[in-house]
Amino acid sequence: MKCLTHSLSQEFSIAEKYAKNILALFEEGATVPFIARYRKESTGGMLDVDLRRFHARWQYLVELEKRRSSILTTLEEHPHCPAKVLLKIKQATTKTELEDLFAPFKTTRKTKAMEAAEQGLTPLAAALWSGELLEQPKDISAWLALHNLTLDANEALEGALEIMTEALSQDAGLLQQARERLLSNGEVRSKLVRGKKEIGEKYRDYFEYHEAANKIPSHRLLALFRGKKESILRLNIDFQGSVNELFRLNLSHLVNLFESKKSEKSTGFCKLTVRQQGYLVRAWDKRIHSKLESDIFSILKEQAEEGAINVFANNLNDLLMSAPAGAHRVIGVDPGFRNGVKLAVVNEQGELIDHGVIYPFTSETQKDKAIARLESLIKKHNVAWLAIGNGTASRETEQLANQLIKQAGLSCRSVVVSEAGASVYSASDVAINEFPDLDVTIRGAISIARRFQDPLAELVKIDPQAIGVGQYQHDVKASQLANSLANVVEDCVNKVGVDVNLASASLLSYVAGLTKRMAQNIVDYRRQKGRIESREELLKVKGIGAKAFEQCAGFLRVLGGREILDRSGVHPESYSLVRSMAKMMNVQVQSLLNDTSAMSQLQGKFADFSGVDRYTYEDTLKELAKPGRDPRPEFRYAEFDQSVQSLSDLVEGMTLEGVVTNVAAFGAFVDIGVHQDGLVHISQLADRFVKDPRDLVRVGQVVKVQVLEVDEKRKRISLKATNL
Repeated sequence: MKCLTHSLSQEFSIAEKYAKNILALFEEGATVPFIARYRKESTGGMLDVDLRRFHARWQYLVELEKRRSSILTTLEEHPHCPAKVLLKIKQATTKTELEDLFAPFKTTRKTKAMEAAEQGLTPLAAALWSGELLEQPKDISAWLALHNLTLDANEALEGALEIMTEALSQDAGLLQQARERLLSNGEVRSKLVRGKKEIGEKYRDYFEYHEAANKIPSHRLLALFRGKKESILRLNIDFQGSVNELFRLNLSHLVNLFESKKSEKSTGFCKLTVRQQGYLVRAWDKRIHSKLESDIFSILKEQAEEGAINVFANNLNDLLMSAPAGAHRVIGVDPGFRNGVKLAVVNEQGELIDHGVIYPFTSETQKDKAIARLESLIKKHNVAWLAIGNGTASRETEQLANQLIKQAGLSCRSVVVSEAGASVYSASDVAINEFPDLDVTIRGAISIARRFQDPLAELVKIDPQAIGVGQYQHDVKASQLANSLANVVEDCVNKVGVDVNLASASLLSYVAGLTKRMAQNIVDYRRQKGRIESREELLKVKGIGAKAFEQCAGFLRVLGGREILDRSGVHPESYSLVRSMAKMMNVQVQSLLNDTSAMSQLQGKFADFSGVDRYTYEDTLKELAKPGRDPRPEFRYAEFDQSVQSLSDLVEGMTLEGVVTNVAAFGAFVDIGVHQDGLVHISQLADRFVKDPRDLVRVGQVVKVQVLEVDEKRKRISLKATNL
């Protein structure tokens, strides 16, 4: 534990006491949101993103130690494991290094080198390696006769070479250095598989392609790996130079590759002879290159997957934290041509109060009926917004709605919103439980309306991978992606806070400390008992004990309850501190809320309150100044140009308003209302160098763009940002 603590404190540049505290909190079952928000004194104020990294690294090191222990236990029974190898295993800092060191001792199928060793040819390999013996048939025959071995000289030579090749290909130091050199100086190359040009057209940019292994971005790597998986592309790693240049490394330990008397005398020499370099080249061609190529592709794929997952996670975070429209009456509109336009009216709390289907695009008669029905719903329910899904027929439906609003003089407004994942939700168990008697299409319209009101509260019901803000999500490890996205959702939910009396079980399940079962129990408790009047009342809910309450209480809001502080982000464990503050100021507790003047007077008086750390004191002041403040931005929506409905309406030079739907390392995708997102390449985001597109744009952001080029055949739109 002490060694682990020291290692983590060094790696994260924090005091060892903080590393120890964080590990203790994790082992006690504390969640990242809780630690980041309410245990800053134990972490030195570490941010949630750093705590996530700390947790992941801790798990890696724990797994590393388990694997090290397992290997050492196995090698205890191995009679031929040198003490220096055991020492290296004990000092190894990565799983790759461990496996390299262990590889020669694994029980595997019998190789040609093993067969040669059983024939007694290891001393011959040692003599050839050291230069004591030359590769001359007469010399080898003499050596065989001297050692009473009745073998053909050529067969013996081939066996000795196999022993050398295997020994070199299993040398951990050689592999590590060559792997590092290939990563830093190698090139990834791709070629078209013969006969696959026609079916592989989408990969044509990679038919003859090469790029430095240490510079190729994750999205290109994943495209290459997909092309390889589909048998369209052939990939390899090239080293720019000769094999001798590749191995111009510190390989002095290889001088004693075999423990012969001759090699012992050569201990002082650090440079391989020309003959030994020749054996090394042979080993490279026969075994090492293919092994390292596989290793490096695994490393690159892991890095690419991590990059893709980070892009997805960042985009998901931006989407979930995008501005809510708020408590308005909304008609969720799921557009369609032949199957009609589905309508769902929800009230300010997102409860369904009416629904229906209209068919404005089948005939003029049906169009008149559809307009009348829509107008009736708007007036009957005093609707403020029409939230229109951006799928098939969305622009036509938006145009119809805007004409109605203008001609009838209605006070409501229309907006096009992303419907990604709505169909997934509509067929899910969550939707079925919520609306068992409704058609799936109406459930989709409800989801569109609710996500307009509050994206976070509604999108948590949908599998994050179905929301559509990532790239190549099907090419990365599903479990790793799911864990990363779940962490994002958890962090977003806890940053915003949750109204315990309105939240769905899906939303509650992401609150720190609550399981899905506990979340459902809270919903069931509300149905049976009615409103929850205080945070303390949560302890009456089945399954919520002292530990779960400690973790979740600060993130749950009770509006209009018995305890005024329950509406804030102040944790119940700090209520006594607030009461002491009120007593010092000679006011009631409720008078402190939103009183910036009182907060200014209390600023810097941390020492006047015993038993409270500085972090908790300052965070409490911030929360009292703006209790329950929503960290999300103010609501804003894009107004699409009504004259632009499809790709054919776009003209180069046209300036349009759109909304960012996806951000990648190479640029941002923007919905401009033509059913095909346009790309603002990173070079077109600004008139200056941009290292990371997320420095300027986020998912959900409204931007102005200029059309640079339209390729209708490939359905590609090139854009330039004009207001960043």
